[in-house]
Order: sequence, then C-alpha cells, then structure tokens
Amino acid sequence: MIHVNTAFDRPDPDLVKQLSGYSAATIHEAQGRLGALDSTIKPVDPEMSLCGPAFTVVCAPRDNIMLQVAIAHASPGDVIVVSAGEYAEAGSFGDVLANACVAKGLGGLVTDTGVRDTRELRELGFPVFSYSVSMKGTVKETIGPMAEPVLIGGEIVRPGDVVRADADGVVVVRREDLAHVIGRSQARVEAEDAYIADYRAGKSVIEVSRLAEVLEAKGLVIDE
Repeated sequence: MIHVNTAFDRPDPDLVKQLSGYSAATIHEAQGRLGALDSTIKPVDPEMSLCGPAFTVVCAPRDNIMLQVAIAHASPGDVIVVSAGEYAEAGSFGDVLANACVAKGLGGLVTDTGVRDTRELRELGFPVFSYSVSMKGTVKETIGPMAEPVLIGGEIVRPGDVVRADADGVVVVRREDLAHVIGRSQARVEAEDAYIADYRAGKSVIEVSRLAEVLEAKGLVIDE
C-alpha cells in the first residue's frame, strides 16, 4: 500500500495577494535572480497570470493519474505544480481537467510536460503554463509522490512555496521568504519608476545607470 501526505503549511493569503502585485521578472530580480523556472515553460496565452501556493505532484511521462489525484485533493487557490520529466510528447491536461480545476477554485497549473485543448483553455481562462503543447493522449497507471518537494524547470519547488507566473515565465518564492521578497520587489519597482522619470526628464541611460566610470575602466572610448 502506498501512502501520500496532503497536509502542508500554506503561506499567509495576504502575503500571497501582495506578491501577486509584482511581475515574475521583478520578483526574480528582487530575490537575487533566483527562483526562475526554465523559459521552456510558457503560458498557453500571454494574458494568463497566476500566483498561489504550490500543490506539488510527480507524474510519470505520458501518465496523468497522479495529476488527477492532485486536482482532487488541492485546496482553493492552490497552483498544481507537476514534475513529469520534461516530456514534451504528451497532452496530460486539457479542457476537461481545467473545468474540474475551475469548479474547485484552483489557482492554475504549472507543468513540465504537454497540454492540449489550448483554444478551450484560453476561452476558459484557467491559467496554464506548460513545457509543450501536444495532442497525444496519456495513460493512468503510475502512482507517485504528492505534496513533496519536486524538481521542475531546474528549480526545487516545495509544497506551500509560492508560484508567480505571467507572460515572462514562472518564478518560485520560498514560503519563509515571502515578506522579504515583497519588500525587495517594492523597492525595485520604486527604483525603476525613478529611472523612467529621469529618462523622461532628459537624462541619458549612461547617466541614470552611472555607467560612465564603469565604461571608462573597461577602456571603452566613443569617438563622436
């Protein structure tokens, strides 16, 4: 008999909401350029966006039985994070399972395998970020871990860590780092707003970014 545990600590919902106000790229930079999943994992629609605690699951390639188990046991707002070995030639998730997720109030899906029914997924609006698009069907055979740390897109994602994804990609934030990363993200937004204001006031990018001394030290000479 195989036992899986579905109990884990979830982050403060207020902190999750605050984090959702920042882009994935801003968060990645704010936490020291950490946490970004491989760029092969992309949204089915560039307008799709998600932010929520990870509900992790491991699936065998071309097998979605554990994905269905995860959907059944995840809580509203959870983002299903599927580690399936970066297998492109399988459509392990489509409009039928997406409707099951919407009915449960889940926050989205991030997977390193394929999905299908992409037109219907876009129309439904359920956020899906996948390694590939493939029409090829799957089997329901192999039992695997759930609500345990998984490797996906070159990053370890633990259950309860927060996943933020948008048109630029997917980033994960450790649950215990949420408040710190939110503060760093806000500081980065304010700094970038100041840069933009300086550009609009007529300053050059070299002046704003303080590159003159750096370029001089590297021996760059510009003849005008």
